Amino acid sequence: MDITLLIKAALMGIVEGLTEFLPISSTGHLILVGSLLEFTGETAKVFDIAIQTGAMFAVIWQYRVRLQATLSGLGSDPVARRFALNVLIAFIPAVLLGLAFGKAVKEHLFHPVPVAMAFIVGGVIILWVEARQKRLYGAADTEGTRRARIQTVDDMGPIDALKVGLVQCLALIPGTSRSGATIIGGMVLGFSRKAATEFSFFLGIPTLMGAGAYALWKQREALHVSDLPMFAVGLMFAFFSALLCIRWLIRFVSTHDFVVFAWYRIVFGGIVLLTAWQGWVNWSE
Repeated sequence: MDITLLIKAALMGIVEGLTEFLPISSTGHLILVGSLLEFTGETAKVFDIAIQTGAMFAVIWQYRVRLQATLSGLGSDPVARRFALNVLIAFIPAVLLGLAFGKAVKEHLFHPVPVAMAFIVGGVIILWVEARQKRLYGAADTEGTRRARIQTVDDMGPIDALKVGLVQCLALIPGTSRSGATIIGGMVLGFSRKAATEFSFFLGIPTLMGAGAYALWKQREALHVSDLPMFAVGLMFAFFSALLCIRWLIRFVSTHDFVVFAWYRIVFGGIVLLTAWQGWVNWSE
């Protein structure tokens, strides 16, 4: 058993869990941190996708009461049926576009410099959206619930779900951030900050667990039994760090905006580009 490899897997799991639900791109961070740790290659790419399942188990655990009520109410509760249908509708665009363009995206964009550029562009977009929110709701209304069209996930309709699903497809570009695209996109579409954040959590369950299962199945011949400890460690650390992040983020969005994450993206992306340009860091694939 390679202890160094397990330590790298644990670090990658922590990075995944802490960044999956923040608008700063978990995939982008995994690519950059993996480059620094020399944790690269085809197996590493599958690992990066697979450990997202650990973060999704954290969502399932956090919202287990709501999810159980939804499943048990599918036959009799119209609210439960509408919620499940909305998640399904929002999930479909990512499946279709992911199958169509996923391979090309991995070949051309899963590299540190394109990720850094996406970090900066995404940060600028968040700043623009937050400025727009303040014009619409006022500087003090950081949660945006007083006049938001959709205040909870139960207020959504199928068209709202489809729009969020289309926005989520932007996250095919590494460095964009799936949670960032769905949360910020939801706010633009009239969601309250809390509703956009919670729907992003729920939508991530089928999206990321499906992506993880598909990646494992597609690369099954390249994986070995000896890889199991590495994947198990990554999943475990992703689960616990994601659970902490989810609970913190729920409290955070009630009183704060996402400007701090926008500046983090811009500064971090700028540092990566500067170090790559100057040759200070060898950002390998």
